[in-house]
Amino acid sequence: MAKKPTNEVTGKKAGTAASKVLRDPKASPAAKTAAASALTQRPSKKK
Repeated sequence: MAKKPTNEVTGKKAGTAASKVLRDPKASPAAKTAAASALTQRPSKKK
């Protein structure tokens, strides 16, 4: 399996949409998997 370059990150809008999918109890398992994958590519929040 090819590795994704480490310099690519999910954008803010895509991250927000992914978060909404994960909180939706009616979302399919495939949608939740894709959303989780997108969120793992988001930069960490800085404190």
